[in-house]
Amino acid sequence: MSTSLLYHGFGIVGYKYVHTRYENGTIIFRITHDKFSHKCSNCNSKRLVCRGKLMRRFRTIPIGLKPVFIEIEIQRVFCLVCQVVRQVKLAFAKWRRTYTKVFERYALSLSRVMTISDVAKHLGVSWGTIKDIQKKYLLKRYAHPSLKKLDRIAIDEISIGKGHRYLTVVLNLTTGAVIFVGDGKGADALAPFFNRLKRSKTKVKAVAIHMSPAYIAAVMDNLPKAAIVFDHFHVIKMYNEKLSGFRRALYNQAEKTSEKHVLKGTRWLLMKNPENLNIEKDEHKRLAEALKLNQPLATAYYLKEDLRQFWKQNNKAEAKKHLLHWVAKAESTKIPMLNKFAKTLRAHMFGLLSFYSYSISTGPLEGTNNKIKTLQKQAYGFRDLLFFKLKILALHESKYALIG
Repeated sequence: MSTSLLYHGFGIVGYKYVHTRYENGTIIFRITHDKFSHKCSNCNSKRLVCRGKLMRRFRTIPIGLKPVFIEIEIQRVFCLVCQVVRQVKLAFAKWRRTYTKVFERYALSLSRVMTISDVAKHLGVSWGTIKDIQKKYLLKRYAHPSLKKLDRIAIDEISIGKGHRYLTVVLNLTTGAVIFVGDGKGADALAPFFNRLKRSKTKVKAVAIHMSPAYIAAVMDNLPKAAIVFDHFHVIKMYNEKLSGFRRALYNQAEKTSEKHVLKGTRWLLMKNPENLNIEKDEHKRLAEALKLNQPLATAYYLKEDLRQFWKQNNKAEAKKHLLHWVAKAESTKIPMLNKFAKTLRAHMFGLLSFYSYSISTGPLEGTNNKIKTLQKQAYGFRDLLFFKLKILALHESKYALIG
């Protein structure tokens, strides 16, 4: 084996090859230092006095199915400048590692297409070793995402387990990258993000959120010049929840069995958009029967379809006119559910109209949240919360393929 093969095959340069041994199915390459290249690992001084050697063995990339190790006697030296005894630095392995740099790169490349367990089994190392390699890489690359040129963001929380455990996620809507993951939910979870944002002097122009009082107050306090855009999917979802509760109340109040029979099972039909109703299952007919039977329910349903048109107007002026008209119609029905929802929309009109200045929503963040849930399921949960957060910050570089 030549010194050049050490360099081209294992990334080892500046060392001399001694011999090769074969023990218990493993291959061990013995190398040695060039004594004239010794330097202090702290100050790089060559004014050294040798103080013995320490034998170390480092795992490197395998040859076929055979584990391969690099064996070397590391020189201990006394630095005349620092006045401290230290080991000389190794060029092919990082401090306090039991594997080489090329082995680390190989493990990371395998991790892009394999699970931690699969990589560990393939390389013949422990699960913790591969996880440690991944975590150190993620810390170095993703622990502090860049906030430069950040102008449009989305904020939402995601449940990560039982016991009301949440994470608050902030997404860069321009790049699709997660830029912050906070513990819990609400304003307190966002405090570290806003502090870092102030230090970076980044000017955020628009923030997409749902109508949470805590998020609204946090954005107004920390980003007073940013436009708040209420996500239209959350608005319709909120209306659907109110509509579902209204249908349940009507069902409980119905005295005739025939009325209850028609109202039963119409919850999902009321929530569906008209274009999504299944013709083959006669969903149009079933919905029409329920609406014909109960006028208040029909009013609430058709107002939902009218509300959806708010986000399809030509400009902000027409949108404002449409919304005011909708609120007036809802209030005139004297239906408590509609009156309460109209009051909510009137109070949050500023964030609804902001959509026509910045056409953003939390939709991309909802997609990211689905990826986070998939990541969590594939790993059967994460005990290391920091590792989980780092995985989320690197999620935008993950690749997904249809394999079914």
